[in-house]
Amino acid sequence: MSIEQPNPTDAGGKIPGEHLLLDGQGLRELVEAGMIWLKTNQQIVNSLNVFPVPDGDTGTNMLLTMQAAYSEIARSGENNIGKMAHGVAQGALMGARGNSGVILSQLWRGFARALDNLETMDADLFARAMVESRNTAYKGVVRPVEGTILTVAKDSAFAAEKAAAQTRDIREMLEQIVTAADESVKHTPELLPILKQAGVVDSGGKGLYYIFEGMLRHLKGQSLEANVAAVQPISAMNIQSATEEIEPGQDYEIVVDFKPAEPLNLERFYADLIDMGTSIQVGEGDGMYRMHIHVPTDKRYQPIDYVMGLGTVTKVAIENLMAQMEDIENEQQAGHLNLQPIEPGQVAVVAVAPGPGIARIFASLGAAAIVEGGQTMNPSTEEILSSFENLPTDRIIILPNNKNIILAANNCVNVTVKHVKVIQSKSVPQGISALFRHNPDGKLDDLADEMNEAITEVETGEITVATRSVEINDVQVQEGQVIGLLDGQLVISASTIEEATLGLLAKATIASRERITLFYANNINRNEVNRIVDEIRKAYPSHEIELHEGGQPHYQFIIAIE
Repeated sequence: MSIEQPNPTDAGGKIPGEHLLLDGQGLRELVEAGMIWLKTNQQIVNSLNVFPVPDGDTGTNMLLTMQAAYSEIARSGENNIGKMAHGVAQGALMGARGNSGVILSQLWRGFARALDNLETMDADLFARAMVESRNTAYKGVVRPVEGTILTVAKDSAFAAEKAAAQTRDIREMLEQIVTAADESVKHTPELLPILKQAGVVDSGGKGLYYIFEGMLRHLKGQSLEANVAAVQPISAMNIQSATEEIEPGQDYEIVVDFKPAEPLNLERFYADLIDMGTSIQVGEGDGMYRMHIHVPTDKRYQPIDYVMGLGTVTKVAIENLMAQMEDIENEQQAGHLNLQPIEPGQVAVVAVAPGPGIARIFASLGAAAIVEGGQTMNPSTEEILSSFENLPTDRIIILPNNKNIILAANNCVNVTVKHVKVIQSKSVPQGISALFRHNPDGKLDDLADEMNEAITEVETGEITVATRSVEINDVQVQEGQVIGLLDGQLVISASTIEEATLGLLAKATIASRERITLFYANNINRNEVNRIVDEIRKAYPSHEIELHEGGQPHYQFIIAIE
């Protein structure tokens, strides 16, 4: 990154000021800053659910996309900003997760396109890149919806164009972009009624705002971390959640209970811990502190030694996280799937499955590859791509089985030399219905047409628990109630799983159907499952009732009505 002073007279008539030119390394710093600030505010973005279902993954999907983008350029010494931008765009594309992540990758694609073959970027080029970013993202969505991340990108681009006529300073331009993005996010409920009804702003737009704000904070030299001078009660510490995702460099989990000899300087305490590891939590209760941290192997004793220097250590716990991961991998291997063997020239089906039981069903029906994913755990384009790139055929059909995975699946079409068809399956029942039509020796186009027809012949029911109180589709929902979704639409709220399940079936077109298939979750009691199924058999004695272990999270039941 370099700074140049402009001539006293600006021939373009713009306001003179400090002229910041960004090179490739400057862009790398901005990407990193946007990623870090998004991570700091990840849970805020996740909390902005539209429907009262556990769908709070927008922040996670955007963060994973940004992390993939940054990983592509993290060790690059490239100074050419055009080449660096293309690296960011490629990383974002391959790592894109969920609708928000895919749109974010398209924003980076447009940004890179505007900087093609350029060494540096000034304010004018920044504005041009923002405009191209917006245009590319809108073109990448078949039916753009206002009140989403697209709207925030559009308003941010307008702000950049306006700023370019007033200043040559990228910092000043980013100030206006951040302000415009903030106002745009606040306005999203007015453009998208479902947001206003639920009392939230758009989560994807909020995530984009945090990315811009992180860039600005970096240029201003401001902190990208949350307020470190705060501590939670020990009883409120959720250490289990901190171990759910183990990133590189997090080999050991260290938990230390201690009594400091002197009042604890929290800011200094956090700063010292950040140098040692990640996933830091600190709790306090009755003068006792609990410190939690993940560290690499070579630093596994460093936090303990450090805390011992602060006072009296009363308890120490050390867990080998890598060993835990090996245990998980061994369990996964134990559940090995018998996937369909594929010969050259045959059509291979890739299915996304949210649970091990559902994965086994897809495998038994002829899937050649299974990708783990579903609600709140959307796989990236790269993960879907890697599932079939090594298959001995160039004809592929993808079953996303979730509306938030379709865009990532569609991206695979553009980054592979293989012939790929994406079926528009938005649920597991639709995916299963499509797979019944599969013939590995059939013609790719004909099979895709038949599968897309098959997904229209089944209704999908989903039973889950509301995460907020809201009224949607004239259905009043209280936080903690059981709710039923029919083909993605909220149709009932109830106090029990049984009541919600029977109420949902009553809303479906049962009279014209013959079979009801239930896939039960990994967190529901089997005795309760059997009791509910018995009640369904009593209510629908003429229908064929099937029950399968799905193993999916979040949804107590996924129901196929066909």
